[in-house]
Amino acid sequence: MSGLKLWGTGSGVPSEILTNEGFAKLVDTSDEWITTRTGISSRRRCAPGETHTGLCLAAARQAMERAGVSPDQIGVCVVATLTPDRLTPATACVLQKELGLEEDTVCFDLNAACSGFVYALHTAQCLLAAATRKFGLVIGAEVLSRVTDYTDRGTCVLFGDGAGAAVLEWREDYPSIHAVLGCRGNTENLLIPGVAVGVPSYIHMDGQPVFRFAVETVPQCITQVLERAGLGVEDVDRFVFHQANQRIIDMAVKKLNLPPEKCTGNIDHTGNTSAASVPLLLDELVRDGAVRRGQRVLCVGFGGGLTWAGALLELA
Repeated sequence: MSGLKLWGTGSGVPSEILTNEGFAKLVDTSDEWITTRTGISSRRRCAPGETHTGLCLAAARQAMERAGVSPDQIGVCVVATLTPDRLTPATACVLQKELGLEEDTVCFDLNAACSGFVYALHTAQCLLAAATRKFGLVIGAEVLSRVTDYTDRGTCVLFGDGAGAAVLEWREDYPSIHAVLGCRGNTENLLIPGVAVGVPSYIHMDGQPVFRFAVETVPQCITQVLERAGLGVEDVDRFVFHQANQRIIDMAVKKLNLPPEKCTGNIDHTGNTSAASVPLLLDELVRDGAVRRGQRVLCVGFGGGLTWAGALLELA
């Protein structure tokens, strides 16, 4: 069997912090209302001069340095995002130049919304199998403040900016990540209008249908990953959920009878960062020593599309 192992992680975090008290000055809300419904206390937002590309570069450089991997060892670079600085060239192509990656490195952006990072892990595993250089750079990054309507109290309190990166290596003797990916096409419950639509490109979300979708699909996804891997809950050292809403995570944990200590997150200080959510939490856990060499992490994303994705990573 062939697959990936995780060698290094990194983060790119904006300087500006938006607290719940700050939102109470903008819309009819309160710290209590937000925290009890979402678990969020604060989130980061790009200040003037901070960019999506800059967040990606910071996260990528950290991950490469911690992995001990040089630019000429990278064979694939994938950026999962729905809020790049430009439609083209892709952020990954800009990173190729800025990081000094070889010109034959496969570089592109991928949009699977909040499932994007896990989609990109699976994509990298497939591409690296055929690549000359066996290290891959996978990044999840968002500047959701660009597409947030700060007059809509139902959505504006949810979202934050940030980037997380992972350096992975493919080998024939490494375990598969046993990825499970899915999509249920939906243009009504969670969307951002395109540039040609002629209306402001703000996030629109119908919360209750999205909540029900997540509570249904997340436990199913985790179960399917474990079945493919031939493992049980007890064989996983950490579960890394997309940090969308603490109530969704709590319900999934309860439904699968997962140990709560294996499912802690960071939504309280990041908010929902879409494709950046899973890698930001993954980096936090690695830096804090909560995930160590040889341990298994099951990553789960879910969101716009509607999409879902799960994958099992082992730390090298």
